[in-house]
Amino acid sequence: MSMQPTASSNSRIYWPSVITVISAAILIGAEVFGAAFAGGWALAILFGLDDTGAHILQAVLFGIGVLIMIAFIRAAQRVEPFTRRA
Repeated sequence: MSMQPTASSNSRIYWPSVITVISAAILIGAEVFGAAFAGGWALAILFGLDDTGAHILQAVLFGIGVLIMIAFIRAAQRVEPFTRRA
Protein backbone atom coordinates (compact mmCIF):
# COMPACT_ATOMS: atom_id res chain seq x y z
CA MET A 1 0.00 0.00 0.00
CA SER A 2 1.26 3.44 -0.82
CA MET A 3 1.01 6.26 1.67
CA GLN A 4 0.42 9.01 -0.88
CA PRO A 5 -1.96 11.76 0.18
CA THR A 6 -5.36 11.69 -1.45
CA ALA A 7 -7.06 14.65 -3.11
CA SER A 8 -9.33 15.16 -0.12
CA SER A 9 -6.41 15.56 2.28
CA ASN A 10 -5.04 18.45 0.19
CA SER A 11 -8.26 20.45 0.30
CA ARG A 12 -9.32 22.91 2.96
CA ILE A 13 -12.69 24.40 3.78
CA TYR A 14 -13.11 27.81 2.17
CA TRP A 15 -15.21 29.56 4.82
CA PRO A 16 -16.28 32.64 2.82
CA SER A 17 -18.09 30.37 0.34
CA VAL A 18 -19.65 28.29 3.10
CA ILE A 19 -20.92 31.37 4.92
CA THR A 20 -22.28 32.87 1.68
CA VAL A 21 -24.23 29.71 0.81
CA ILE A 22 -25.56 29.27 4.36
CA SER A 23 -26.66 32.91 4.51
CA ALA A 24 -28.46 32.65 1.19
CA ALA A 25 -30.04 29.34 2.26
CA ILE A 26 -31.40 30.95 5.44
CA LEU A 27 -32.91 33.83 3.48
CA ILE A 28 -34.38 31.67 0.72
CA GLY A 29 -35.49 29.01 3.22
CA ALA A 30 -37.50 31.56 5.19
CA GLU A 31 -39.28 32.58 2.00
CA VAL A 32 -39.84 29.02 0.76
CA PHE A 33 -41.16 27.66 4.05
CA GLY A 34 -43.22 30.78 4.75
CA ALA A 35 -44.81 30.42 1.33
CA ALA A 36 -45.43 26.72 1.99
CA PHE A 37 -47.34 27.37 5.20
CA ALA A 38 -49.23 30.39 3.86
CA GLY A 39 -49.97 28.63 0.59
CA GLY A 40 -51.22 25.54 2.41
CA TRP A 41 -53.50 27.66 4.56
CA ALA A 42 -54.81 29.62 1.55
CA LEU A 43 -55.39 26.51 -0.56
CA ALA A 44 -57.15 24.78 2.34
CA ILE A 45 -59.57 27.70 2.58
CA LEU A 46 -60.01 27.76 -1.19
CA PHE A 47 -60.87 24.05 -1.33
CA GLY A 48 -62.93 24.12 1.90
CA LEU A 49 -60.69 21.73 3.84
CA ASP A 50 -60.83 21.35 7.60
CA ASP A 51 -57.86 21.88 9.94
CA THR A 52 -56.51 18.37 9.37
CA GLY A 53 -56.61 18.82 5.60
CA ALA A 54 -54.87 22.18 5.94
CA HIS A 55 -52.10 20.64 8.04
CA ILE A 56 -51.63 17.79 5.56
CA LEU A 57 -51.47 20.26 2.66
CA GLN A 58 -48.95 22.38 4.57
CA ALA A 59 -46.83 19.30 5.28
CA VAL A 60 -46.83 18.36 1.58
CA LEU A 61 -45.80 21.88 0.57
CA PHE A 62 -43.18 21.88 3.35
CA GLY A 63 -41.74 18.65 1.88
CA ILE A 64 -41.60 20.27 -1.55
CA GLY A 65 -39.82 23.21 0.12
CA VAL A 66 -37.21 20.84 1.55
CA LEU A 67 -36.57 19.45 -1.94
CA ILE A 68 -36.22 22.99 -3.28
CA MET A 69 -33.69 23.85 -0.56
CA ILE A 70 -31.66 20.70 -1.23
CA ALA A 71 -31.55 21.57 -4.94
CA PHE A 72 -30.55 25.15 -4.12
CA ILE A 73 -27.68 24.12 -1.85
CA ARG A 74 -26.37 21.59 -4.39
CA ALA A 75 -26.46 24.19 -7.16
CA ALA A 76 -24.87 26.82 -4.92
CA GLN A 77 -22.09 24.40 -4.02
CA ARG A 78 -21.20 24.09 -7.70
CA VAL A 79 -20.96 27.86 -8.05
CA GLU A 80 -19.30 28.51 -4.67
CA PRO A 81 -17.18 25.42 -3.86
CA PHE A 82 -16.85 24.67 -0.15
CA THR A 83 -13.29 23.38 -0.45
CA ARG A 84 -10.15 24.62 -2.12
CA ARG A 85 -6.79 22.99 -2.59
CA ALA A 86 -4.22 23.95 0.01
